[in-house]
Amino acid sequence: MEGTTPERNKLFRFIFTYVFSQDHKMIAKQYLFTAIFWALLGSLFSVIMRIQLGFPDADVSWLKPLLGRWIQDGRLDPEFYLSMVTIHGTIMIFFVLTAGLSGTFSNLLIPLQIGARDMASPFINMLSYWLFFISGFIMFCSLFLSTGPAAGGWTSYPPLSALPEALRGSGGGVTLWIISMVFFIVSTLLGGLNYITTVLNLRTHGMYMTRLPLTVWGLFFTAILGLVSFPVLFSAMLLLISDRTFGTSFFLSEIYIGGKPLHFSGGSPILFEHLFWFLGHPEVYIAIMPAFGITSEVISIFSRKPIFGYSAMVVSFLIITILSALVWAHHMFVSGMNPFLGSVFSLTSFIIAVPSSVKVFNWLATLWRGSIEFTPAMLFAIGMVSFFITGGLTGLFVANPAIDIMVHDTHFVVAHFHLVMGSAAMFGFICGVYHWYPKIFGRLLNSQLGYLHFWITFAGIYLIFFPMHYVGMAGFPRRYYSFTIFESFSKYYDLNILISVAAFATFGGQLIFIYNFIHSMYRGRVAGENPWRANTLEWTTEPVPGHGNWKGPLPIVHRWPYDYSKPGAKEDYISQTVPYSETMDSNLPEDQKRGGKSNIIEGEKKDEDL
Repeated sequence: MEGTTPERNKLFRFIFTYVFSQDHKMIAKQYLFTAIFWALLGSLFSVIMRIQLGFPDADVSWLKPLLGRWIQDGRLDPEFYLSMVTIHGTIMIFFVLTAGLSGTFSNLLIPLQIGARDMASPFINMLSYWLFFISGFIMFCSLFLSTGPAAGGWTSYPPLSALPEALRGSGGGVTLWIISMVFFIVSTLLGGLNYITTVLNLRTHGMYMTRLPLTVWGLFFTAILGLVSFPVLFSAMLLLISDRTFGTSFFLSEIYIGGKPLHFSGGSPILFEHLFWFLGHPEVYIAIMPAFGITSEVISIFSRKPIFGYSAMVVSFLIITILSALVWAHHMFVSGMNPFLGSVFSLTSFIIAVPSSVKVFNWLATLWRGSIEFTPAMLFAIGMVSFFITGGLTGLFVANPAIDIMVHDTHFVVAHFHLVMGSAAMFGFICGVYHWYPKIFGRLLNSQLGYLHFWITFAGIYLIFFPMHYVGMAGFPRRYYSFTIFESFSKYYDLNILISVAAFATFGGQLIFIYNFIHSMYRGRVAGENPWRANTLEWTTEPVPGHGNWKGPLPIVHRWPYDYSKPGAKEDYISQTVPYSETMDSNLPEDQKRGGKSNIIEGEKKDEDL
């Protein structure tokens, strides 16, 4: 028995180092690997959907080894198509763009960029990841039910989600979908509380709120927005469970199945829409605001210029956070709402474009006449700005009730939100992976493969979603199994083939990224401490910092994070830890010099307290 003790200790060390780790950097890796898995699965579902839409009359028996009983007589089962639409949306919006993006970079960057040893509660941080993992596991298990996964759309509107007998996918699939979402919401709330507390309470000496990098600001406001809006979706899930299980009528009324009336009365599915979209539209910004912060950081670094309008960028984060909770009903213009109320939500929808436009202007102004270095991260940052502009312009159309009523639930809306949220946020995610990969693994991704990945993905996304606007304006509804059932849409046959081929090529481009990601972990070029010559605190640690981040005292902050190309400076970047007395910055305002003569003893005392 004594001989087994070292092996047992090794097993325990492995479990608590790599599995149930409380180190924020390891948890960031767990979020990243999990998000990559879900992104591949969600993208695979979209490829299958595009096979069906691009080639609706083709024999797809070759998919039977993958889809099994859902391929009948060489055709994809129509109800399983609805299930793929549902699970694809759920995966990409919640598991990838919410938990994956925010979970990865909040965990990786917040402690490192504010000068903290770890999160405020490492245990709760670990717990939030494992609740997310359980949520994903439950959703994954629903794929193997005999009745299929949930099939009511990612919005899960009643009555399809409230009546188990409505569809095959309305049975156990929806039950597991709801349980999965409950775990996911609890995970998100725990993580958000941790991120907010860490930013407010654990900043190192001299790291005033006005010296935070914009990445931290983006992640901070994202956590606040999630804390406000996700509890509303939680309440909707509880009421939905009650309708499905206990016979209540929160969302159901006067339902007939097979000509026979059910006992439900007094409920309203419109109530569910209000509860869902109170989370659903802030969810757009929960997905995109971390990408805003990442993009701002990368554009400043690789333009070798200070970010233009730092204060305006922070204020626009705040305004977006407030307004995003006041526009939810622009998703409900066709629900029969009072036209005056529709005009109110239309107005707030137009107003929220103002802070978004401020960000776009500041990014373009930062790029203007900069010494731009076109690294893969910089290309993905610029691509994110491009998608946000293009998708944002179509948002002006759907914010107008008169136009939205015509294009609502068509492929126009699909194209709009895939550009403005899905593609833009995903480009922000990938941009962050390319940029902070050296800090995660100590190595660099292959740049040539990165360029190839970018151009295939960038061109592919525009070839997918730009033509889709025209299909939508022609009236083709989203979630329909085939466009051939309408003679009037037959003229878009070639256009749908183009969209599908572009989707296949774009998916292939992501396989290049996966190869680059895995290969570079072991064979990539070793990165130094600061390969990008950046100013923020994470680049003052070892290439791959250990638990606690800094071996000695915590760093002392003397300046804001965007001192690039400073006239008279020896280098074109000045770290936040360099005092003003060591540079030619005597003409700066006093509020930017606070902390210039920091007390090292006080900093070390704070370090000991932590």
